[in-house]
Amino acid sequence: MSTTPVPATGADLDVHVYDTTLRDGAQQEGMNLSVGDKLAIAALLDELGVGFIEGGWPGAIPKDTEFFQRVEKEMELRHAVLAAFGATRKPGTRPHDDPQVRALVDSQAPVVTLVAKSDIRHVERALRTTAEENLAMIADTVGYLRDAGRRVFVDAEHFFDGYRFDPSYAVRAVTTAFEAGAEVVALCDTNGGMLPSWVHEIVAAVRAETDGRLGIHAHNDSGCAVANSIAAVEAGAAHVQGCVNGYGERTGNAELLSVVANLELKTGRELLPGQGLSEITRIAHAISELTNIAPFARQPYIGASAFAHKAGLHASAIRIDPDLYQHVDPRAVGNDMRMLVSDMAGRASIELKGRELGFDLSGRGDLLARVTNRVKDAEANGYTYDAADASFELLLREEMDGSRPRYFEVESWRAIVEHTAHRGEVNSEATVKLRTGDRRTVSTGEGNGPVNALDHALRQALAVTYPEIEDFDLIDYKVRLLDSSHGTDAITRVLIEMTDGEHTWNTVGVGPNILEASWEALVDSITYGLLHRGVEPA
Repeated sequence: MSTTPVPATGADLDVHVYDTTLRDGAQQEGMNLSVGDKLAIAALLDELGVGFIEGGWPGAIPKDTEFFQRVEKEMELRHAVLAAFGATRKPGTRPHDDPQVRALVDSQAPVVTLVAKSDIRHVERALRTTAEENLAMIADTVGYLRDAGRRVFVDAEHFFDGYRFDPSYAVRAVTTAFEAGAEVVALCDTNGGMLPSWVHEIVAAVRAETDGRLGIHAHNDSGCAVANSIAAVEAGAAHVQGCVNGYGERTGNAELLSVVANLELKTGRELLPGQGLSEITRIAHAISELTNIAPFARQPYIGASAFAHKAGLHASAIRIDPDLYQHVDPRAVGNDMRMLVSDMAGRASIELKGRELGFDLSGRGDLLARVTNRVKDAEANGYTYDAADASFELLLREEMDGSRPRYFEVESWRAIVEHTAHRGEVNSEATVKLRTGDRRTVSTGEGNGPVNALDHALRQALAVTYPEIEDFDLIDYKVRLLDSSHGTDAITRVLIEMTDGEHTWNTVGVGPNILEASWEALVDSITYGLLHRGVEPA
């Protein structure tokens, strides 16, 4: 890592980090961000320390126009500089006569990023204008915005494809932008089809033609967006564009946090100020909540599985030295190592998993053997503990203490689904009979299906004795048929994820039908939640 003093803002660092989640990322299929969502995401990006936040296209998209109006009044960015996105003037017009160019000035954004054609085929076929008019459009618009007091970045659209077709014209588009006063020209792999070696070669060639700050804007259609971004920086680019979590149209933009982590941890460059790198996992997951797109567990660096180890051979080595099977310290990016317990587990895996959960199992060979054998037997019968840490902890406690923590004794439960043919209605009802201490409770719940009705009935039965249960929310529910060749007679596995607003936990249940599997997972989940709230059994 660099030993030079840490600059005050991300915009001052040697390599710009330019986030376009709010504009290019928002074009992802199924994503629909409100203005409030965009403001909240912008605050998180600023907290992370990115140099520039591209807020959208004011004048072209009403929601983006409102965003720039509100951000001016409601936010004070501490690290990032706000950028408005737009296009060069239209052919045959003047910049001040183009309402969308004027809207960029009206947005009050200190930076304006212009998309400009750099592929002669797009100039002639899409813009339907001449090569010289396109260059004039770039120069005129950049000059107009500079005269209006704006910093100007230019996205050279389709640059790499254009360079491979006509390198002379593509480079002319870049040098024209710099000569007109552009501070940055980002070379765009708009179709996402480049390979890292191609990107490196082309950026190095352009670097030899100009001293201006070059950037990279890569799409992921070939699966190479992160690698292409790194190759561009290695070849001389000093400005990286991308989206948190790899959002974007088609297969997405370069996943910005992977690019940052690779460049900081692998090449020693500094892209985020202060301790920003150690916050990327938290920030990425917070943004996932706002976009309502579940985090990708296998995402490099920040995914839940990024530092998860399953094989017993790995665990034996990790117990000696975690670095033997990890390419970086997960704490550097705000993540953590996890041991997955499965039928691949050996004693070392169980010991490390116990340590992760707060139990010292060293020297307890008999216990480790019992737990290991029990896990292997359970997984042979359909259970999976690598995705159900809470159920594993209950199993471990049972082997350690001789019994599981018990907050209630179930007498019986049942669920009924009634379909009324003449009205076409389906009603689900469940009844639970249980004891908490000396109290016997019979509770009936209705719900959207029998599992939901069981969940309601169980909660109602327990809420008087354990009011903490009101904080528990079931946030994910997965069903898997384990021997689908048996059809409706197949063994069923259910995974449940629950939260109390601060922590989340996962449990598993297996049974001959979906109701029995769901009930087991529900009981484990409630038990674990009460245990970790420090509740004493009644």
